[in-house]
Amino acid sequence: MSAPGVAVITLRRSMRTTGNIRTPILEQDRWAVRVSIGKPPEDTKGGIVRALIVDDSRAMRSILRRILNELGFEAIEASDGEEGLKCLARLGKADLALVDWNMPRMNGYEFVRAVRAVPAYDGMPLMMVTTESEIGKVSQALAAGANEYVMKPFTKEMVVEKLAMLGMP
Repeated sequence: MSAPGVAVITLRRSMRTTGNIRTPILEQDRWAVRVSIGKPPEDTKGGIVRALIVDDSRAMRSILRRILNELGFEAIEASDGEEGLKCLARLGKADLALVDWNMPRMNGYEFVRAVRAVPAYDGMPLMMVTTESEIGKVSQALAAGANEYVMKPFTKEMVVEKLAMLGMP
């Protein structure tokens, strides 16, 4: 049983975050609410939530893919930041990107900066999933535009918790 806490409800319009509402949680409870008013935005790709996994470890991509698939995401994989940018250019904006820091050619920090420099990718949630645990690295990634940060090793529950913080299913 976990301690009481705060739920954050993210308000979105046309896939862009417009604000957050914080409300106390008095007892442990797992719940999710999704409200749609009117026609859903056309960029929802028919209801499919697409996540881009950018990591040079095939095993890590496989673990993240399994977790995301179980949660209803379609997962696309890239082995480094350059390949990740090519995937976005080819497929369009993803609903989420999970990004390792240490990769060849283009690392995760460079990928985050490159994504944030492209207006077409505005609002795309970026989650760092990495072994980099120094507070300076965490701060650097968040300042560059990462929305969340998960340290390896992680559990499915940790990923689910961070996705909830991002307002993801």
